[in-house]
Amino acid sequence: MEIHVVQSGETLRSISEKYKIPVERLILENGITNPNNLVTGQAIVIIQPLVTHQVKEGDTLTSIADQYNVTTMDLLRNNPYLSDREVLYPGETIVISYDTNKSRQIAVSGYTYPYINKDVLRKTLPYLTYITVFNYRITLEGDLIDIDDTEIIQIAKEYGVAPMMLISTLTEKGVGSSEIAANLVAHPDIQDKLSTNVINKLKEKGYYGCNLYLQYIRQENLQQVEEYIKRVSERLRAEGFRIILTVTPRTNIEGTVIEYEQINYTTLSKYVDGILFLSYDWAYSYGPPASATPMNIVKDILNNLIMYIPPEKLFLGIPVIGYDWQLPYIPGYTVARAITNDVAIELAVLANAEIQYNEIAQAPYFFYTNELKELHIVWFKDARSIDALAELIPQYGLQGMSIWNIMRFFAQLWFVVNNQYTIEKVENVNKPFT
Repeated sequence: MEIHVVQSGETLRSISEKYKIPVERLILENGITNPNNLVTGQAIVIIQPLVTHQVKEGDTLTSIADQYNVTTMDLLRNNPYLSDREVLYPGETIVISYDTNKSRQIAVSGYTYPYINKDVLRKTLPYLTYITVFNYRITLEGDLIDIDDTEIIQIAKEYGVAPMMLISTLTEKGVGSSEIAANLVAHPDIQDKLSTNVINKLKEKGYYGCNLYLQYIRQENLQQVEEYIKRVSERLRAEGFRIILTVTPRTNIEGTVIEYEQINYTTLSKYVDGILFLSYDWAYSYGPPASATPMNIVKDILNNLIMYIPPEKLFLGIPVIGYDWQLPYIPGYTVARAITNDVAIELAVLANAEIQYNEIAQAPYFFYTNELKELHIVWFKDARSIDALAELIPQYGLQGMSIWNIMRFFAQLWFVVNNQYTIEKVENVNKPFT
């Protein structure tokens, strides 16, 4: 795999000729939305197909998969645009395999809201091991606020993806409730009620397990949290369900330096099947313009976490949302706008901006001026940053990655992951975890 960075004056045609890959395939594989006006600094993933098949009359995905001894999921991962189609067209070329060496098998999880576009969902599911549905909110009394997730669970299972139920102390506005969290960890009777409600809902909806997100894990309340997780975990594991814990450490910002409170997660890790490190609003609420998941900070966090948690239990949380700040940044006033990779590229095209790359953070960024003559800075993710973060999984021996979020199909993300790693699949998504 090679990641080509567009130079001034280059066109998609010239890049196509250089690597001997058709323009149409470069567009499809990279999800390029600006084929006629590339941005200087834009990243394009280059991977040569190893085996291809020209569709003949009467061919189906199943017949082609059988012919080459691969699975239909393999074909959908190598040709995601086929997820939008009901038929194959005679004469078209589909990729059976790429010329790449997959380093290891990893588990891949993706977060979704219940209202995800079903075409996007079906296009993404072949790349997932688990799908986490956001979100069942806990009340002060230990009840759960239900969501409409039945169809997502059904579709996920059709693709062999295990659905996970997210349970959180977030409010309706998406802000963590310290009151609910404190009340929950302090009252065993509420924990027992919550456990019963969770188990009933897992069985009713057909979930494979749950992801517990409890903010405000602090040194001063760590023992209470450990007792709470132990109590809930024992109930869920006795019923055969998988349990994941999502943690977000306390953050301290001094100027442009971000520091994280170090917590000993040794005991917590014994009670769960995986721990995911992720902040759902990473970079958005941290104030100063910066990359979400900057590489230098992620490495510092992992170096700390693996002292307490077996690395094979750790999931690396990867937010793929970009952010757009107006400058100058005013603390307590400036709020960044969340954007997708596609929108970031479109902004760069419209502003004729040059995309730069920060090697320390391993993230692309650029400046632009809007129609009101206001200066902005945009930090986002591209194939280079995805590749750098994904490489941490084999480097640290992690269980896998979890993507926040999959509401939009990010072609480069899945192109990189699919060609670098074998994606783990659960043997029977209809059975609880054992």
